Formats: sequence, structure tokens, C-alpha cells
Amino acid sequence: MTDHSVGTSHPRVDARGKVTGKTNYSGDLLKPGTLFLKTLFAERPHARVKSVNTEKALAAPGVVAVFTAKDVPVNEYGLQIPDQPVLCGPGASKPYTDLVRFVGDQVAVVVAETEVQAEAALKLIEVDYEDLPPLLDPIAAMRPDAIRLHPDRGDSNVCIHYRIRKGNVDEAFANADVIVEGEYQTPVQEHAYLQPEAGLAYIDEEGRITVESAGQWTNADRKSIAHALDLPEEQVRVIYPAIGGAFGGREDLSVQIVLALAAMKLKRPVKTIWSRRESIIGHGKRHAVILKAKWGATKDGKIIAVENEIIGDGGAYMYTTNKVLGNSAITCTGPYYVPNVKTDVYGVYTNNVPGAAFRGFGAPQALFMAEGQVNKLAEKLGMDPVEIRLKNALKDGDTLDVGTPAPNPVSITECIEAARDSFKWKKTAKRTTKAAKNGLVRGRGFAAGFKNVGFSFGYKENCWAKVEIHGNGKIERVVLHQAGADVGQGLHTVISQMAAEVLHVPVKMIELHTSDSATQGNPGSASASRLTFMAGNAVKGAAERALEKWQAEERPAIAEYAYLAPPTTPMDKETGYSMPNFQYAYVAQAVEVEIDIETGHLRVLRITSADDVGKAINPEQVVGQIEGAVVQAHGYAVLEEYKTKDGRVLTDQFSTYLIPTIRDIPEKVESVLVEVPDPNGPWGARGMGELPYLPVAAAIAAAIHDATGVWINEFPFTPERVLRALGKIK
Repeated sequence: MTDHSVGTSHPRVDARGKVTGKTNYSGDLLKPGTLFLKTLFAERPHARVKSVNTEKALAAPGVVAVFTAKDVPVNEYGLQIPDQPVLCGPGASKPYTDLVRFVGDQVAVVVAETEVQAEAALKLIEVDYEDLPPLLDPIAAMRPDAIRLHPDRGDSNVCIHYRIRKGNVDEAFANADVIVEGEYQTPVQEHAYLQPEAGLAYIDEEGRITVESAGQWTNADRKSIAHALDLPEEQVRVIYPAIGGAFGGREDLSVQIVLALAAMKLKRPVKTIWSRRESIIGHGKRHAVILKAKWGATKDGKIIAVENEIIGDGGAYMYTTNKVLGNSAITCTGPYYVPNVKTDVYGVYTNNVPGAAFRGFGAPQALFMAEGQVNKLAEKLGMDPVEIRLKNALKDGDTLDVGTPAPNPVSITECIEAARDSFKWKKTAKRTTKAAKNGLVRGRGFAAGFKNVGFSFGYKENCWAKVEIHGNGKIERVVLHQAGADVGQGLHTVISQMAAEVLHVPVKMIELHTSDSATQGNPGSASASRLTFMAGNAVKGAAERALEKWQAEERPAIAEYAYLAPPTTPMDKETGYSMPNFQYAYVAQAVEVEIDIETGHLRVLRITSADDVGKAINPEQVVGQIEGAVVQAHGYAVLEEYKTKDGRVLTDQFSTYLIPTIRDIPEKVESVLVEVPDPNGPWGARGMGELPYLPVAAAIAAAIHDATGVWINEFPFTPERVLRALGKIK
């Protein structure tokens, strides 16, 4: 019997290939006779495509084909609802596919012998647009007289509305000793993954249209591609090569359908790689959200009433707006017990780039508001920010805003205490004005949060794995089949460790077969912090069953297993009442900042993040996830500024959309692993990939206030915004 694999920091199984350059990403793929595809983007926020003339482009050197809307068998797709045309233009059987709804809508694709030839031919396509007034403000888009962006989807641009009604809010406010009201805004964020959208499509040896491209859920990608091409799913195959980051942004398709269309029509391999600019204008972003809050508490610090309004800019298409804002609805009261809640959450169609899944999935926006309200209540009551949180923290049996208890064990108290103790937080009853030294002031802030593990609201959460054990008298070879996407988070390493643990073999013996829809069952998405939990349980179940067969002397011993998570329920339409998730994970953070009050420049000196991971399967990978999430959230909070004008993206390169470099990130990140086992998790593990991201912006806002005495309810906290809050510029 070998030493335990679970709980050890085993080196990543994909590390050598990636650092040596041997591993292939989507943009590296090539086959003999490959053609190259380039996309014509609309480059306008709202228009009707009256005609598309491709004659000159078709006559250009090297051009093999030009495809437009009329060439798409079923010109629609979408992860949640099929509200987006594959290509915008006339000639499609479905109405309104001639409408362009954001600058990144695709109008035509050129396929040529070389990429240069395809790029040149794009400029020869003649499109007659009828420009329409853009609708860019979600509040304006909600008005009854606003133009309908999706005339076939109801009489309103509100694409989703959640209502939460718990207790008696009016009566509770009447009994509150203090009431705090606030308005908050959170910005768009670009995913900025290292690998832009790219892929290769071809006909495989069994005649299937095969797409090799980065994604987050092979089966969902296959379903969307097959639908648009009007094919049975069995005739479409999706394979993931190495994935250069995702963060939620690859849940929604980009290049896959047009690649498959071209390969199907031309019977030759077809490849494309988007430029960074195409990636930034053509694919979804973190939702910008407008939040209004009124919170009431008693004089001893108990929060008794919450009233929230949340308006999310869904952009041109649904993408995952309904699910993102559903998560905002759950998390908008923070990880606290509040007996009386009234919340309205709206998702709104606009002509902006679509709002998409992004690490945290609606919780960072909601928690920026919730944690800001808690910190303001603490100030008004003269309480310490940690003290008020401990007083209100959810405990086993306490109901969430949706009226049902969070599944046990609830560990937010342990996280708050761990962050407090590790940071060495000193209790203060009242903020004192900081004395500026050389124009520099320091402050500290505290915030907490929680996030669902797994899919929500009644989805039958499941995940598949297969394990083969080969050998005679002893185990000589183990093959693990699991299609979950490793988007950089280290899934393949973790599931290898889990299989090795069950079978008592070294991790190096595990032979992985991953992410191929033709040979593997449904893994579910690499999202919702779910894969360690879901794939882990599937792998554990398959390995245990294969081991039983092995011990019964079955050779080879092969077993499949589909793990089914505990059930959840959808929200009641009038009250929100539901059991939306089968488990949550919890986090608390403390941060110290330094601000130059003359320039407005902000530095995060240190941040402590205490995250309940249930059980750290690979502790070093967990620490990497914490550090990566904190750095990414720091960019969101402090630096990254996505700017548009009249619906057009101004920050469409990394020279204008600035992401943190090594000189911009927090100087010290301390990761504190809290391990309160989840009884349903594999070896007690909870999901945690999104968790450390959640409270960062709120904690920094609190630290800015502690240093300067001003609350800033909108970020990023750029020097200009800080100086404006300090009254030094207009």
C-alpha cells in the first residue's frame, strides 16, 4: 500500500508538457490541407443587416468559401436560450436574425487557403446596414417605451426578474435602531485569458464533424453545435485540447459553430484564431450591476431588515444572465441570518457586449453591496467590523434569504475567526482620523462571503467517470476517463490523486483520457466551483466499483459511475422560496492598504484570505487558486477599466485595458485553509475555485474608508476616483 495521495501537494500532471511547450492548445492545432477562417464582425451596436454581398470576396485569391446567415441550417444558439444568431443577416428561416445587437455580432466568415488571404477577403465583403438607435443603459432599457431588442421574446427588455419576500420588512424597519441606505455600481470585467478564442474543425474517421477548441463543457458545446447545424448530436464530436484559461468566459460559444459549419460544407479541416481585439469585442464579460440597498439593525448589532434592488446589464443576449443573477439573489444578504428580506433582481437586455459567466458568478457584485452595508452599519453603531459579522453569521439551521437553511455544516464563523486571527486584527470601536505621513495613509478592511458549490435551482446535478484496471496478479495500469475541463485549475491532477487514493497506486500510474464527447459521458461544466466535488465523487465511485471487480478477479476490471448530487429546487416566482443549492463554501478576508492622498494611488499591502475548502485534496493547488483569485479580484477592484462609447469598445487591447502586472498585485497574500468537511464531498472537499475572489473589492473599499474617512461605492478604485472622493478633483 502506498502513502496517501489525497491531502498531498502532488506536482501537476500537466506541468512538464506545458512548461516545455510540448502541450498543444487550440491555436497550435493543424492538419494536412487545413483552411483558415476569419470572421467579419458587425462593429456597430445596433443595426439591421439589409444585404450582404460576397461576390468580390469570393473572387479574391485563395478564397474557398464565404458563409453568411443563409448558409446556417438553424441560425440560433445560446447556452440558456437560443436568442443569438450564429451569423446576423437576411435569408435565415428564423425572424429577427438580421438584427445586429452588439459590436461583436458575427455577420460573415471567409475561408481561404491562408490566414492572410482570408483576412484580405474580409475587407471585400459589402454589407448594407440600417443603423438603429443603441440602447446602452439598462435602466432606460427597462422603461415601457424602450425599443424591444428581442421582439420575439416578450414585451419587455427585462429578460429575468427574481423576487425574494421573507418575513415583514416594513415592520422590521420600524423596529430598527439604525438604518443605512446606499447605492453601488460594479463594473464590466474582461476575462483576459492568455489563450484567445481558437479552434480546428474537421471530419473524423467515423464521419463526425469534430471541433477541437477550448471550452468548459463538452456535452453542452456539442448540443449547441448540433442544433445550429440541424444534426443529431451523435454526428458532432467535441474535443478539448489544453485550455489556456477560462474563468467562465468559455461557457458561451465563440468560434465553434462557424468552424463546424465550414468543415461540414467543405469537407476539409478549418482553423481560426481570434486576435486579442476580436476576443475583447466579440465575447461576453462580467456583468456590470447597479445595486440599491436599505438595511436596518438593532442597537446591539443584529441585522433585522434588508431591502435590495439589483439591476444587471445582460447585454445583447441571455448567455448565463438568468443564472448569474440568480446567484446574486442568493448572496445579496451576505453570509448572515436576516429574518426579513425584500429583494428584486432584474436582468436587462441592452446593446452592450453580453454579460457572461465570470469567476464568482454574480456573487462579487452582490457581496460588494452586502459587505459595504455591513461595514456601514458597524460604523454607525460604533462596532468592530469583525464583531458585527460574528453576531450575524449564519449558523447551522439558520435560513437564507430564500427561506430555507443553508446545508450543514455552515462554516462562516470559522472563516471569520481564522481571517481575524491570522491577520492579527485589532478590535477598534470607532474609526480615528489617520495622520498622513509623506502624504501616505493606511487603513484596513474586512469582508466575507459565500458561494454555491454545484448547479442550482432544480438542475439534476450529475457527473460521469470510468476507471479501467489492467494487470494480472497485481495492478499494472489504470486508465481514468473523465471529461471535465481542466481550464488551468488543476482538475486533472486532483482526479488523478483521487483515483490513486482509492486504488492504492502511485499517481504516476493513472493514465488520463479527458474531454472527448465521443467516448465519455457528461461531466457537467467547469463552473460553479463544482468539479472537485462532482468529478471527485464520480471518480471515487468508479474507482471503488472497479476495485471491487478487481478483487473479484475480473480482468480487466472496468466500471463506470455517474454521481448524482443531492436535489435542489427552483425559486418560487413570488417569494423566492427554494432550496437552491446542495452546499456552499465560505470565505472571510482582511486587507491593509496604503493610499497617497496627493496622487490617489492605492497599494494593497497585504491580504489574508481564509477559505473553507472542506478538505484540501492538493494543498499547494488550493493556495495557488487563492492567490490567483485574489490577484484577479484585485485587478477588478483597483485597476481594470473597461470603457465604451456609444456601444463601441474603447479598451479593445491590453495596451488600453490594463490588467495587473507583478508590480501591481498585492504585496503579500496569506492563504489560510479552513477545513470543515462536507459530508457529501469526496474526502470532505468543497469547491473553492471562485471563493477567494468574492470579498476582495468590498474589503478594499472598507480599508479605503478606514484610511481616508470616505466611502467609495463604485470601482475600480483608480487614482482619479479616489481623488474625486477626497474632493481634490471634480
